[in-house]
Amino acid sequence: MINKMNIFTKDTNCEGLIRKAIIPAAGYGTRSLPITKVIPKEMFPVGGKPIIHYIVEEAVASGIEEILMVVSRNKNLLVDYFDRSLELEAFLEKANKMHLMEGIKMPNIHIQYVRQTEAIGLGGAVYMGKRFAQDEPVAIILPDDLLLNGQKPGLRQLINIYERFHGNVVALKQTENERLENYGVIEGKKIKHGLYELIDIVEKPKHSPPSNLAVIGRYILDPAIFSFLEKQTLCEGKEIQLTDAIKNMLKDRKCYGLEIEGERYDIGNEEDYIKLINRNVKNID
Repeated sequence: MINKMNIFTKDTNCEGLIRKAIIPAAGYGTRSLPITKVIPKEMFPVGGKPIIHYIVEEAVASGIEEILMVVSRNKNLLVDYFDRSLELEAFLEKANKMHLMEGIKMPNIHIQYVRQTEAIGLGGAVYMGKRFAQDEPVAIILPDDLLLNGQKPGLRQLINIYERFHGNVVALKQTENERLENYGVIEGKKIKHGLYELIDIVEKPKHSPPSNLAVIGRYILDPAIFSFLEKQTLCEGKEIQLTDAIKNMLKDRKCYGLEIEGERYDIGNEEDYIKLINRNVKNID
């Protein structure tokens, strides 16, 4: 069982260049049907807390000050979860169970929400954060991916690269060949161990992927990303792909790829989720 306490320690050296994060959480969760008909995959429990709680904790520990969560009509549970429950607090006080109050305490960060009315891909969800970003670079955190046991939180690792190179950054993991068709895959020029300058990026390659380095759910992107998303037409499958916008940005803006330290769990993958919930708490801390 995973510890219910915060598993991320805030980096006290955060410079504050990246203050805002967008969490796209409006998808249907088709990989996890039928349970996602009624329970958003972001609310799947791990050690007594939902996945989305760990995602927000990672953002806080990385120095993020504001979060925009993109939700859909069937994701009201996410909004309710991060709200206070005055009735529950009153009950715990009356029942002399105030020691349980710490367990329902939410991460200390400002969260706002916007509803996406139509599922048109990750790029469409990210584009809804244009006004929120207000011409600042912004972090994108996909709640499908939980990153654990790195020396620094996964998002913080990317922010450090952004602060050093002042260019877009995507998170990478070496991935088995048979799974590459499920991800964006990069072609890159190696700068040093684990760090690449992107030459190209391909969305879900069916044949001949350019490498075995798959993009996973963490990004730091300049505000120019919104203009590239705006120019996109709906691609095959009627989705706006964030990968395509990043690919177009490469023509005149640098982007780096960092192999993230630590373990990555894809919550939409049943095998990964089972591995995660079967972990022992001492292996997480």
